[in-house]
Amino acid sequence: MVRRIDVTGAGGVRLAAWEFADPPKSDPPRSSEAPGVLLLHGLMGRASHWASTARWLSERHRAIALDQRGHGQSDKAPEAEYTREAYVEDAEAVLDQLGLGPAVLIGHAMGALTGWQLAAKRPDLVRALIICDMRASALGAASQREWEDWFKAWPVPFATLADVRKWFGEDDPWVERRNPSRGEFYAEVMHESSDGWRPVFEPEQMLKSRQTWVYDAHWEELAQVQCPALVVRGLDGELGRAESQEMVRVLPRGQYAEVADAGHLMHYDQPEAWRAAIEPFLDGVLTG
Repeated sequence: MVRRIDVTGAGGVRLAAWEFADPPKSDPPRSSEAPGVLLLHGLMGRASHWASTARWLSERHRAIALDQRGHGQSDKAPEAEYTREAYVEDAEAVLDQLGLGPAVLIGHAMGALTGWQLAAKRPDLVRALIICDMRASALGAASQREWEDWFKAWPVPFATLADVRKWFGEDDPWVERRNPSRGEFYAEVMHESSDGWRPVFEPEQMLKSRQTWVYDAHWEELAQVQCPALVVRGLDGELGRAESQEMVRVLPRGQYAEVADAGHLMHYDQPEAWRAAIEPFLDGVLTG
């Protein structure tokens, strides 16, 4: 089952948060007593991408997944701020308004950066942190130009969801080999319009959000994270082994895990291996 919770973010932006849970198999703690977890998707993602993770987390935690500003069913106002500060303040608002803190933050890509920036800013709100496939190094101007060109290459509108799955899973020039789960991932961020299927987000807002972090490195904020932190990489993902190991070294209480046969979307396309990678860390947080 899933329950929507509306939250007010920075600047009055309306945010949609989602509590995913399977019917209880035993007697779990009441939600007010269960330790909180906030799940933060990456750029272009949405809360539903965390559904499988949130459901098993709900056995012992109060697990909330957030549609971040510009994403999912949260506000996409063109006049809203899409800065790093705004994303961090939104996550801070969710923890405060829902009484989740101190919580475990689990973030993928951009969501992971939001997580460690919030942990550095408000250590009182963050009990532990899981960083999924996000680099601390600057990606640079060339990377941003590649993304601009990539968005222009999308053959929108897509006639059917099957076309969405095929393009992102097979035909996209960024796909090295057939990847059905990638197609499914992007199918979840499409909605039907009068002329076909289009993304639920505005590509211009995604580029605006991305440009606020790609030109800068984020090692200094990483070093300010005082809580236990787990860096997780897929062996075929975007975070390389050397950089991930350096991130673990820089983190005052850093740990490392990896997921074999997984790329950037490891939590989505390898849910069981992803769970096996992070559950021991979470167990330690609960008992530590």
